Amino acid sequence: MLDDLLDTDIAAIKAELKAVNPPAAPADPRQQPKRASLPPQFPRTVIHHEPDNTQCVCGCQLQRVGEDISEKLDYTPGVFTVEQHIRGEWACRQCETLLQAPVPAQVIDKGIPTAGLLAHVMVAKFADHLPLYRQEKIFGRAGLMIVRSTLAQWVGQTGVQLQPLVDALRETVLAEGVIHADETPVQMLAPGEKKTHRAYVWAYCSTPFSTLKAVVYDFSPSRAGEHARSFLGSWSGKLVCDDFAGYKAGFEKGMTEIGCMAHARRKFFDLHVANKSQLAEQALHSIGGLYEVERQARDMSDEDRWRIRQEKAAPLAKALHEWMLTQRDLVPNGSATAKALDYSLKRWVALTRYLDDGELCQSTIIRSRIRSGRGHLGVRTGCLLDRYAAANGRRRS
Repeated sequence: MLDDLLDTDIAAIKAELKAVNPPAAPADPRQQPKRASLPPQFPRTVIHHEPDNTQCVCGCQLQRVGEDISEKLDYTPGVFTVEQHIRGEWACRQCETLLQAPVPAQVIDKGIPTAGLLAHVMVAKFADHLPLYRQEKIFGRAGLMIVRSTLAQWVGQTGVQLQPLVDALRETVLAEGVIHADETPVQMLAPGEKKTHRAYVWAYCSTPFSTLKAVVYDFSPSRAGEHARSFLGSWSGKLVCDDFAGYKAGFEKGMTEIGCMAHARRKFFDLHVANKSQLAEQALHSIGGLYEVERQARDMSDEDRWRIRQEKAAPLAKALHEWMLTQRDLVPNGSATAKALDYSLKRWVALTRYLDDGELCQSTIIRSRIRSGRGHLGVRTGCLLDRYAAANGRRRS
């Protein structure tokens, strides 16, 4: 927001200075950068500008010899339109039979919004993070005030109609052999209460190496492991996740744990930020080498990815593991350094399973968060970006 305000102020100041002091023509004019053409698919409104009088001062008639064309970009806010559905009534005068076309299917039965209007409200709220009270004002400027309570009802009823799609998406994701999972806290205000409490939104998605690109979200009032187990059900594939205890019961029933290297790296990053630990810096450097191998293998086939991991990443991982074991014997129990080392050492088998399977990702690609002060849910796809962050020795924000 501050960047936007700064750019706005700078542009305004430059415009005022230019009006007060017009720039002098340079002695050696240089070629100005050419502005990119506006997209050809945008509709054009042609406006002609011609002189009122095309007769020369000498009395002759002027002839048109050319034209200059310039394009300006315009934008028209939303405009309401009305669909008027007329259903004719047909009757047989002899047998008194009445015939009429059926009512077209609607998202909200007997409601006034079309599917297009409902889609606009839903996208504005959940994709563009535009609260309903702001949409209420926008619609008011367009000529019709739709009260917030009505918009809220539309959102709720549309959500119910979309539930079959959510269920189908869940089944599609659970048909995958590898799933990434993570959760993010959200503040929830229960009706009648004056303060919020922490709830969670869980995200489950396919691996980036799968042909299926899908993610499904599941809301829960707490972080209890039963919510994850309820969503996953009898699924028994490979789960890429952090060290959340709620997944442990699933691992005992057939799921395979795939550790997330980004979460392990975060422990050392936080340690380095806190006290500039040289041990943490060395760990970050070694993990960065593993990320570099993943960068090279990103666009390879599963078989080639497995091969390069065995050739380059496996020796690096082995050396890192031996170094961690050595360092762990040198630091006191309970220290921040010991905790960072223990996180990786206790989960080392899970963290390195990706080395033996080309379809697995090194880190979970879903890392959800709440952007402070905005109150909306954002989802980070962090597998590739975390690699670059690791290579540069810093954590993504």
